[in-house]
Amino acid sequence: MSAPHAYAAVDLGASSGRVMVGRVGPDTLRLTEAHRFPNRPVRLPTGLHWDVLGLYTGVLDGLRAAGREARLTSVGIDSWAVDHGLLDADGALLGNPVHYRDTRTEGVPEQVWEKLPPPELYARTGLQHAPFNTLYQLVAARNSAQLRAAEQALLIPDLLTHWLTGTRGTELTNASTTQLIDPRTRTWSHEVADRAGIDLALFPPLRLPGTPAGPLLPAVLEETGLTGPVPVTTVASHDTASAVAAVPAAAGERFAYVCTGTWSLVGLELDSPVLTEASRLANFTNELGLDGTVRYLRNIMGLWLLQECLRAWGEPDLGPLLDAAAAAEPLRSVVDAGGPEFLAPGRMPDRIAAACRATGQPVPEGRAATVRCVLDSLALAHHRAVEDAQRLSGRSVDVVRVVGGGARNALLCQLTADACGLPVVAGPTEAAALGNVLVQARAHGDTGASLDGLRALVARTQPLNRYEPRGTTRAWRAAGQRLGRDQTPVAVTAEE
Repeated sequence: MSAPHAYAAVDLGASSGRVMVGRVGPDTLRLTEAHRFPNRPVRLPTGLHWDVLGLYTGVLDGLRAAGREARLTSVGIDSWAVDHGLLDADGALLGNPVHYRDTRTEGVPEQVWEKLPPPELYARTGLQHAPFNTLYQLVAARNSAQLRAAEQALLIPDLLTHWLTGTRGTELTNASTTQLIDPRTRTWSHEVADRAGIDLALFPPLRLPGTPAGPLLPAVLEETGLTGPVPVTTVASHDTASAVAAVPAAAGERFAYVCTGTWSLVGLELDSPVLTEASRLANFTNELGLDGTVRYLRNIMGLWLLQECLRAWGEPDLGPLLDAAAAAEPLRSVVDAGGPEFLAPGRMPDRIAAACRATGQPVPEGRAATVRCVLDSLALAHHRAVEDAQRLSGRSVDVVRVVGGGARNALLCQLTADACGLPVVAGPTEAAALGNVLVQARAHGDTGASLDGLRALVARTQPLNRYEPRGTTRAWRAAGQRLGRDQTPVAVTAEE
């Protein structure tokens, strides 16, 4: 029997990047890490930027390491959403891409809303309000020398794909986060772009996951030591789209997902978008997924809160802190984990304390209490998002699937089960890389054609942990009321 084919998944997160080698066969799905590298934003006089050249160097180093492990059948790239690089007429990059946490979009949404009122913008694009959406970034840059000189805009995975292959395209799942796509037609919304003053000719043609992007350039083969030809396959290049594709749900299962990492993306997989005014007011987004699906979800600040606390404390060992947090008083204080006051980096423990003080709750005393506040707040936000998604979509849920890095955090998974009153199944932790690999493997004939088939392979091959809810959800609802949020129960969820 021949060895399983090997695929390189370039998976770029907001704090690190990695190149994983995935081996895929009828009953085989194995990931090994070839190379991991930091993703450190750089603050310049012009604002907060991504070090995209450093990221590209990490990708090349990773492909070199992957090639030492196996002969690669294909390469695929996924990353975070909304950010982009601008190219001039010669194809040269016009400066390092601006980071979505930069302040340049402050006040810009209000300018856009004068031409496109929020209800109409949502009805056309289905995207929740986020000040860093690509739409607002482009409007913020409208009078800049860079945008005036730009011939093309490439989202981050598309930019790296261009450097690897020389070809240009805009992958659809990531394009759906720009607030320039109509989720019903799954094409560009020319009406929105025209009224916002954005030239859609900036973006190259849309590409679907699974389509060829082109082979690695000869110079890339020489740099990495790979033997060509090595094709680059377009994957679901928004990392959340790849992660949801790897949720190990059974066919027909009524599941909600929580994709955890720097962000928590919480929602349901639907066949069509929910574009109601109630959905807009609840700040839900409709992003496009694999095989015609819609990722109906809410963005929550996620483990960013914990990461920033650890950074402020000098990066202490997380294990003992989690043990101490598990023993701390539950639900003593909670904060709105989706609050804009937590978006920027720096001084996170102080900002959490200030938010508790502002809502009349006890300020966490010590690191363990702060960590417990963060995890309780995330679990509460997961609960609210799962309930709201059911109410707004009319879909019921029997189980919550937690994937991504947060699936390793047993305390967070248990608290999420407790808050939701539903069982939580956690894993896989490297969901985005697995989804990346699976789309490549399907395109090259190494696994079944259906999304259910891809998920069944994940379920058969990846370790999973199950957490049953403890007690009732009454205390969680009371905690939510401290934040002044509507905690109206949803009839289709598991009740107290």
